[in-house]
Amino acid sequence: MFALKPLDRLEETLIGALMAVATAVIFASVVIRSLCSVPYVQDLAIPFSMTWAQELCIFLFVWMAKFGAAYGVRAGVHVGVDVLINRLHPRPRKVLVTIGLAGGVLFTGVIGSLGAILVWEIGQTDQVSEDMGVPMWIVYLCVPLGSYLMCFRFLQVVVSFVRTGKVPQRHMVPLEHPGEVANAAGAGEESA
Repeated sequence: MFALKPLDRLEETLIGALMAVATAVIFASVVIRSLCSVPYVQDLAIPFSMTWAQELCIFLFVWMAKFGAAYGVRAGVHVGVDVLINRLHPRPRKVLVTIGLAGGVLFTGVIGSLGAILVWEIGQTDQVSEDMGVPMWIVYLCVPLGSYLMCFRFLQVVVSFVRTGKVPQRHMVPLEHPGEVANAAGAGEESA
């Protein structure tokens, strides 16, 4: 897959940063809320009330979901039903996979464009979030950014597939019996 070095780990970096911020905000919110119930300390803690923490974390998780979807395309972890396609001869398989990937490019491009229009229209209003007072166009900006990044990742997969005939995939090893997980883990430890 062709790659632009600065974008190689973009999704992981963004998701990690957003998750770190969400974790810190939730932790601080719980600490402040706990301190607000302690006599004598509550007078000091109440001014630091974080009533906006839940709203911020919801927004952060929405952003994480959009960038996580782009990561899923790049890493090949999206759910796909390809049992029949994988049984086809190489030429019809290549055509159908290319059509499916092109559909992903088209869909995410359309969603990104509609999201950009939405962001533009909301940006013309004074709409702000309820608790934080953040302009809502900033919140909705994840739709075009995440969708365009996902579209870019689909384009990368298309180019790679046309060149190599392979799409990125993460394979799960099928288990015949549920007990095999424990047996496989135990065998690995013994040989180490």
